[in-house]
Amino acid sequence: MSDDYTLDTLAVHAGREDLTALGVHALPIDLSTTNPMRSIEQGGDCYELLATGGVLPEGGTAVYARLWNPTVARFESGLARLEHAEAAVAFSSGMAAFTAALLAFTAPTGKKHVVAVRPLYGGSDHLLASALLGTEVTYCGPDEVAASLRADTGLVVMETPANPTLELVSIRQVADQAGDVPVLVDNTFATPVLQNPLDHGAALSLHSATKYLGGHGDVMGGVIACSEERAAQLRPIRAITGALLHPLAAYLLHRGLTTLPLRVRAQQENARRIAEWLDAHPAAAEVYYPGLLGDPSGVLGTQMAGPGAMVAARLVGGYDAAERLTSSVELFTHAVSLGGVDSLIENPAALTHRPVAGDAKPDAGIVRMSIGLESAEDLIADLSRGL
Repeated sequence: MSDDYTLDTLAVHAGREDLTALGVHALPIDLSTTNPMRSIEQGGDCYELLATGGVLPEGGTAVYARLWNPTVARFESGLARLEHAEAAVAFSSGMAAFTAALLAFTAPTGKKHVVAVRPLYGGSDHLLASALLGTEVTYCGPDEVAASLRADTGLVVMETPANPTLELVSIRQVADQAGDVPVLVDNTFATPVLQNPLDHGAALSLHSATKYLGGHGDVMGGVIACSEERAAQLRPIRAITGALLHPLAAYLLHRGLTTLPLRVRAQQENARRIAEWLDAHPAAAEVYYPGLLGDPSGVLGTQMAGPGAMVAARLVGGYDAAERLTSSVELFTHAVSLGGVDSLIENPAALTHRPVAGDAKPDAGIVRMSIGLESAEDLIADLSRGL
């Protein structure tokens, strides 16, 4: 398929190039856990190739589902096209993907040090702080990356917009400071519709596919878009740890890509209206939404095509006000996660960022909202009652 097509067209068609030859229109789901081999030699060669990071050759056998699956591969191909990447590697969850990246770019290289630009998603922050994978971490701000590097730094990790207060970070600025050290960007909040990190110097673009890519709150997965060379470093980790995305999840995520541009843009418009309304509300001490008070980072309109569909607010009454609001809404569901067609609200300090160190934990009065596809007027009325 030509690279000249727009993102909206690629979202519908990318990763489906083999369907006509298969004689099908809808995406097929291959649930096989094991696959026939033509000979011992052919099976052994394919096993070794897939277990060491290669891709299935034409006419080859997938051998075993922990190594490769065609339904998963189609989703990877579609996501890679949207991210302007050579390849993508899909995992059973976003945290499985992040874990694989840490293992692939630290342990085999002997470079156990990671630089992490805060704020980050609470699960990512917690994994780094725990040293569970044998890594050491230095937390820093976007302007402190160069000063935080060491001879044994194997990876720089960042997120933009950052979770939960939506700070925008220049990927190019971080990548320039990182030099030869690969930069991983958590692109979950922005999605490929609004941001392509590899175009701005990142080596890896990570998604909790559970969120916007799936879009309906009914599938879990993670995916990293990158070069083929880096994908070959990630695939053996996935094979060894058994973290391959399930084919049914891959089917749902690939189907989710078809409506991703429409959903993100409509949710973004709802979010803009809600952020502006909240900004004028006396119960909101501070509203966090990209571009609401200008963009000193210069990211909007250059790196990022729009402000996205996440909104956060620090309430005047602190934690008690957050408790009252999250307990009284009707349309918003009080739940973690984000990116679905329905709106969610949560208190990050108590939930998603609970394990984060105290000096980096969000204010207890902050509520984070994932804005869905409901009527903006109805969502505003729901928040108004709660406030």
